[in-house]
Amino acid sequence: MMIRYLLVLVSCVCAGIDGLSEIFLDKEWEEFKQAYHKVYTPREEITRKSVWLKNRDVITKHNLEADLGHHSFRLGMNEYGDMTTEEATAMLNGVRGSGFVNGSTFLPPNNLKLPKTVDWRKEGYVTPVKNQRRCGSCWAFSAIGALEGQHFRKTGKLVALSEQNLIDCSKENLGCFIGLMDNAYKYISRNGGIDTEESYQYIGKKDTCKFQQSHVGATCTGFVRVTNGELNLQKAVASVGPISVAIDASRRSFHLYKEGVYDEEACSRLMSFIHAVVVVGYGTFQGKDYWLVKNSWGTSWGMEGYIMMSRNKDDQCGISSHALYPTV
Repeated sequence: MMIRYLLVLVSCVCAGIDGLSEIFLDKEWEEFKQAYHKVYTPREEITRKSVWLKNRDVITKHNLEADLGHHSFRLGMNEYGDMTTEEATAMLNGVRGSGFVNGSTFLPPNNLKLPKTVDWRKEGYVTPVKNQRRCGSCWAFSAIGALEGQHFRKTGKLVALSEQNLIDCSKENLGCFIGLMDNAYKYISRNGGIDTEESYQYIGKKDTCKFQQSHVGATCTGFVRVTNGELNLQKAVASVGPISVAIDASRRSFHLYKEGVYDEEACSRLMSFIHAVVVVGYGTFQGKDYWLVKNSWGTSWGMEGYIMMSRNKDDQCGISSHALYPTV
């Protein structure tokens, strides 16, 4: 009789715990929707919550493994937590294939002494983190990020420039679908400049071209390709400033990255879906070399919009494979 009573009691306790867990998860889901202004149809909410729960489980499992020393980085929920890896990759990665064309080639300065750490944010070269939203315009943000740095280097003025100008007006690129940083610089050079972000604001979709010469914030004469691997990229970052690069960002671990040095063995050097970002520095953290990378997915992602990506790990994620910067 006592055993039967205990079994009933345990069953009731377990049911109570499950009920509390469901309440807490529902509350967390509501907080997620409020934090990122998510609005769904009833049918869509069922799907999105299911994806969110799976991502939440992935984050929890990964971080427990990180606590045990199995990973050098941690994951966290962000505004893309209701999207599958495939959805996020297709929507946010706006560079495809290897259709990069040659420009001038970077030649490192003679007798360059490489600093152990570089962070161009501290020198005024970098504008605040932006958000491309649900538009595959990473190519525009990457190109603009490097141009903002070179414009500052030449003039001493940090001017936020217009990605929307590129999306609407650069005919060599395809707006929110596909683009190349090379073509962005060609457009700016041929066009006689690019408008400021203030005068030509971002809307996250392709629209008619509204470029105005009177609102030009910076000009560009061409671009320089950085070749021959990570050491040359390090020399370019140290001597030139922020560098536009393309990476493999197709892993769930990238979409849910929160902090630490991103070391993902599954990250490919042979990329078909490519995401464009900006290398704004480098250094070493807890014994691991990293590239300091500015993303364009808003500040809810990563370290306030930044990621430390593995450096000197056989060009992990192909970070030095497609590197360039504009000439001004």
